[in-house]
Amino acid sequence: MIIQVLGTGCAKCKSLEKVTREVVEQNGIDACITKVEDIVEIMKFNIMTTPALVVDGKVVVKGRVPSNNELKELLTTKIYRI
Repeated sequence: MIIQVLGTGCAKCKSLEKVTREVVEQNGIDACITKVEDIVEIMKFNIMTTPALVVDGKVVVKGRVPSNNELKELLTTKIYRI
C-alpha cells in the first residue's frame, strides 16, 4: 500500500502524518508512507484544502484529520468514503 500525506507543513498536516504513521505501525499494515509538501504536486490531486490523505493514488481524506479509529478502518478495509 502506498500512502501519501499531502500538506504544506501546517499543524493539521503534521498531525495527519503522525496519526497515519501510528495507525500503520500499531496495526502492522504493510505500507510506504511519504509526505508531499510541494504545492504543485498537491495540486495534481485537485486538492484545494489540506491536509489530505492519498492511498494507492486515491484521495480518501481531505481538509481534516480523521480519528485513529476512522483511519484504521480506512486502511484495513480499503472502503474509501470522502
